[in-house]
Amino acid sequence: MTILVTGAAGFIGSHLCEALLNDGHRVIGLDNFDPFYDPAIKWDNLARALQQQTFKLVEGDIRDRSLLRQIFTQQPVDVVIHLAAKAGVRPSILQPGEYLDVNVNGTLQLLEAMAEARTNRLLFASSSSVYGNQAKTPFSESDDVSHPISPYAASKRAGELLAHTYHHLYGLDVACLRLFTVYGPRQRPDLAIHKFAQLALHNKPIPLYGDGKTRRDYSYVGDIVQGIRQLLELPAWGYEIFNLGGGKPVTLLDLVRALENALEQPLEVHFLQKQAGDVEQTFADVRKAFQHFGYQPKVNLAEGVKAFTEWFYSKEYNSSMYSL
Repeated sequence: MTILVTGAAGFIGSHLCEALLNDGHRVIGLDNFDPFYDPAIKWDNLARALQQQTFKLVEGDIRDRSLLRQIFTQQPVDVVIHLAAKAGVRPSILQPGEYLDVNVNGTLQLLEAMAEARTNRLLFASSSSVYGNQAKTPFSESDDVSHPISPYAASKRAGELLAHTYHHLYGLDVACLRLFTVYGPRQRPDLAIHKFAQLALHNKPIPLYGDGKTRRDYSYVGDIVQGIRQLLELPAWGYEIFNLGGGKPVTLLDLVRALENALEQPLEVHFLQKQAGDVEQTFADVRKAFQHFGYQPKVNLAEGVKAFTEWFYSKEYNSSMYSL
């Protein structure tokens, strides 16, 4: 099977490419090496994949229609796994136009290219952010998601709707994956666990927005990759939305404690005013994913944070790339 992975050099994308290559697939990785964080990190992420003859890297932007047409005409693509996006809730509030252009227009261009090439299987990486600030838990795929509270969340919901349109018009098989706070080795440096570990390394205080009681459903990257691999084994998807999360939300203070245990050092915490766009809680109902393809998260927070810290301090870790 030939699989196109957009956002291949990112945190999740690089882990996924390695797993797909190990499964015997041919992988085309598309990435524009956006400078949202140091592109050297992304090249480092791809080091193992680039050693494989069955991996091809294409540098470019998902908004580039001619580039997409070239990818699909050079060889048949069986499945597209669309991870590429401008990420982050808070930055999207500062740059809403850029987020909507990349995440919505970029997804549109990809769907157009797929329809033209008659590539009819798409896994679209959505986000738990689409659930907004709803009080009902756990979050279910059938919940109302018509009230996003950040441009990032709105862009991800728009991507889901666009994918449904192309399912309806062109018969694309589409699985939208609502991912819940993915973490683990290679996590982006702007995300909480990585950011906190870097601050601890430099003996700086940890900023917590709000009172530390907001709850997040953390998902270990290996569990997410395994879920995607299981989903690929289904013969057809139709149009479906699946939550992929850990199913066990914890408070921000609990996360700090888990990181303290893994780092074996106390962390100084500074409480700051809650930021606009942040949701109070996320909590994935993963029963649908389990029923359809056996998704079952196995790595608990303590184990996952420990794996992250081992990577963080490993000999392979180049601290100069991640400096504050």
